[in-house]
Amino acid sequence: MKIGVAGLGAMGAAIAARLMEVGHEVAVWNRSPDKAKPLADAGAKVAKSPAELASTCEAVITILTDGAAVDAVYNGPNGLLSGDAKGKLFIDMSTLPPAVMTDLAPKVGAKGGALVECPVGGSTAPARTGKLLGLMGAEPADAARAKPILDQLCRRLEHCGPVGTGAPMKLAINLPLMVAWQAYGEAFAIARKVGWEPKRLLDLFVDTNGANPALKARAEMIVTMFEGRDPGPTTFSIANGVKDLRTMVETGEAGGADMLATKAALAGFEDATKHGFGGGDGARMAVYWAGRKKQS
Repeated sequence: MKIGVAGLGAMGAAIAARLMEVGHEVAVWNRSPDKAKPLADAGAKVAKSPAELASTCEAVITILTDGAAVDAVYNGPNGLLSGDAKGKLFIDMSTLPPAVMTDLAPKVGAKGGALVECPVGGSTAPARTGKLLGLMGAEPADAARAKPILDQLCRRLEHCGPVGTGAPMKLAINLPLMVAWQAYGEAFAIARKVGWEPKRLLDLFVDTNGANPALKARAEMIVTMFEGRDPGPTTFSIANGVKDLRTMVETGEAGGADMLATKAALAGFEDATKHGFGGGDGARMAVYWAGRKKQS
């Protein structure tokens, strides 16, 4: 199948590589063309614009930073919907406020296309191996069209309901993890007073009921950061955590919830970003807050 991928951040690039690996003919587009080069070297075609991507592919996957990026890529002068969108399937995998997708769906429909939202749980490694958690919002017929593609990217695919239901479910499943990174940092601030080496400390924490799978998977990375060594590439940045936490607060409050823990985690992520750690992996929150001194 001819599939386009627009948005070649870490996740988009991993998804494009996975689609190529399982046999699809993949074309890519990114606002910064240099990010397309590794995929082009691996055999992907590079479109000059989103419009060209839509015109030459049967389905297009988008995974973009925010609502403004979605608007530009879909509705801009050379956007996806300015190309030949009739009969095309558009799958957006971004983490966004629900209203972004509910506003976009009729615009895609007016051009003769179909929109499926499918934000995903997981980072670059699961994306590369087809083990994401997909949270799909779509009309039943559109969901059925998207399922064969998404099954190759996801270990589990849930059809949450119509467009607009995938986004809140993605925010909900990510919320405890974001709060947990802040909590681990504060927990380590207490525990490190005992004087243990980082490896011994993490060995203990991952053997407790409070350890989630992310802590277990990133324990070695956290030890590395505690020891001042290079932890390797970022899979999900603190800056992206700020964006998602703000969206979680806005979405929860719009539904009448008082998002106390989420607001506290957001303040922690914003503080780390302000002090220059926005590009670091979210797991760095556990290290940053363990060593941060109380402000007077």
